[in-house]
Amino acid sequence: MDKIDKKEFRVLIKYCFLKRKNTFEAKTWLDAEFPDTATGKSTIKDWYAKFRYGEMSTEDTQKRLLTTKIFLKIHKMILNDRKLKLKEIADTLKISTERVHHIIHEYLGMRKWVPREPTFDQK
Repeated sequence: MDKIDKKEFRVLIKYCFLKRKNTFEAKTWLDAEFPDTATGKSTIKDWYAKFRYGEMSTEDTQKRLLTTKIFLKIHKMILNDRKLKLKEIADTLKISTERVHHIIHEYLGMRKWVPREPTFDQK
């Protein structure tokens, strides 16, 4: 069997949590299913604590903070200059234009954002 990464283990830990297994049962199950790569007891307890407090995401905290920072940067850039183009934002932040578009429309809720002045033909 192939090794699984940390993200996949977090999903399995969440699965055990949702199935109402305690941390001992989760550790036993993970050790039985993935004997060479199973995660430690303290890691399982940490994730159970996060899930108990309602934090159901299995992403790294650093990744979520980085994503939030990007959202805020994009929002600030648009508020400072509503004529910015997607490509200009993407180049500045070094992310894809598709990602910028997705963030603007899905996360920031800016559906009617016009990135540039209409051309003479469009007026």
